[in-house]
Amino acid sequence: MAQPDDMLNDDDYPAYTMGRAADIVGASQDFLRRLDEAKLIIPFRSAGGHRRYSRYQLRLAARAREMVDQGTALEAACRIIILEDQLEEALQHHRDHECRQRAGAA
Repeated sequence: MAQPDDMLNDDDYPAYTMGRAADIVGASQDFLRRLDEAKLIIPFRSAGGHRRYSRYQLRLAARAREMVDQGTALEAACRIIILEDQLEEALQHHRDHECRQRAGAA
């Protein structure tokens, strides 16, 4: 079982309630629900069914809020963020592959 300190340092640990998450992001709870509907953030659910958010999810929500505040439609902002994250993941995979190739050639 994970120790409390491990959970607090885990970006994916669902530590924040919806109300606290909304406060941190500077958005309404409805905004967070809309991000769930748009499939940008799918919150964890407690045993009682309450939404719980991780730090990683809060960073995504903050990015979406910033884009929406600048005039981007919510659905477009969510799609952009998803594509940016997919691109970053692909670039990291490519960098890792290149490092393994160089290590094998040495």
